[in-house]
Amino acid sequence: MFRQLMQRLMDHLKALHQQVSEIDAEIKVWHRQSELCCKLEKIPGVGPVTATALVATIGDAQHFKSGRQLAAWLGLVPKQHSSGGKPNLLGISKRGDSYLRTLLIHCARSAILALRRKGIQQGWVRDLLRRRNQNIAAVALANKIARTVWALWTHNRDFQAGYTRVIAAT
Repeated sequence: MFRQLMQRLMDHLKALHQQVSEIDAEIKVWHRQSELCCKLEKIPGVGPVTATALVATIGDAQHFKSGRQLAAWLGLVPKQHSSGGKPNLLGISKRGDSYLRTLLIHCARSAILALRRKGIQQGWVRDLLRRRNQNIAAVALANKIARTVWALWTHNRDFQAGYTRVIAAT
């Protein structure tokens, strides 16, 4: 009787695995058809699942005034409790979309792991990792990825690793 039960559970697990594979294939097809998803995938750490989830959930990044507003909507900015001109930043708010926030934090962890494997000893992320905990650095990088997503989306640009904005002199 126990073997029959285990066989049923195994058959059910195989059916679920098949459904997940089919849905994953559909996501990849939709991802390849979307120009925006392909642009977002070029950001280090962002893959097809995260890119399609961002495009499907956000809809239009023009609804946000800035990348910080998008990051706040996702729950990736610290709570502020400031008075008298003295800023007091607490932990991240966690008030936004938990699924997208989780995906972006995993993207950041993946990018940090890739940096460590490559042995890169300079840059913003390395400096942050020297000063802070790895989890805090991952959330900070996820915040930066969200802001990058907003910038690429609203300005219709491709990702460039060392990009800096040029401000015209007046």
